[in-house]
Amino acid sequence: MSETSIAPRMLAGALAVGVGVLALGGVSLSVSSAVSSAEQRLLRPEAQQPKVLVADQAEVAYCTPRFKQVLERVLHSCGLVGGSSRRGCKPADVKTFAAISDGDFNELFTPLRDRGGVIMFDVGKDDLDEDAQKLLEAKWFDRRGARYFFVVARASKTGTQAKNRALSHRRANSVMFHLQQLSKDPDLEKQVGLLWLGDEFAQLSKEYCRWDISRKDSKCGEEPINRSAFVSWVDCRL
Repeated sequence: MSETSIAPRMLAGALAVGVGVLALGGVSLSVSSAVSSAEQRLLRPEAQQPKVLVADQAEVAYCTPRFKQVLERVLHSCGLVGGSSRRGCKPADVKTFAAISDGDFNELFTPLRDRGGVIMFDVGKDDLDEDAQKLLEAKWFDRRGARYFFVVARASKTGTQAKNRALSHRRANSVMFHLQQLSKDPDLEKQVGLLWLGDEFAQLSKEYCRWDISRKDSKCGEEPINRSAFVSWVDCRL
């Protein structure tokens, strides 16, 4: 056999050996990297924890991690995000999805005093009077770039629980219908979160009479302040 035919074969053999060495080296590096990663997970387990929502320094003060956590749960559960067919949340939903007590729920919204308003209704009624419409319009147009508008309707303890649940639902819808007339926006439902709490969850104290209420000249107390719908834009980013 001539030297000219042997040379290509020797070259091919050398190349095959080289490829094998490189492949073996790659496997060794991969195994070494995996072992190193596993070691880091064992030594620093806190690094593997899920990301926690934090308040952005550019956000307003009430956008605490706790507020944003509940806000995100409500947004997903009440149909504002995620393509859900659900529209709004009733008392049992809020208790389950928000996983928060009555007092803590109201406490979360307390910092919104200067941002929100309380629309008040007559006993057993769900229609918006002139003052209610004016307050709702003022709060709606004071958007300031916020993404979500919350409507939290309630009923007082007068009447049965079932009737009050239905009544608070109608009150929430009355606010929604008026917003539809105002905005003419086909995507309005993606911006407005409706919650109707009846008289079962998160009743307001008379302290909320100091908020921006629609009936400033009427006597206010725990019974009338719960014949209401709280409305506000929420500026937090998730």
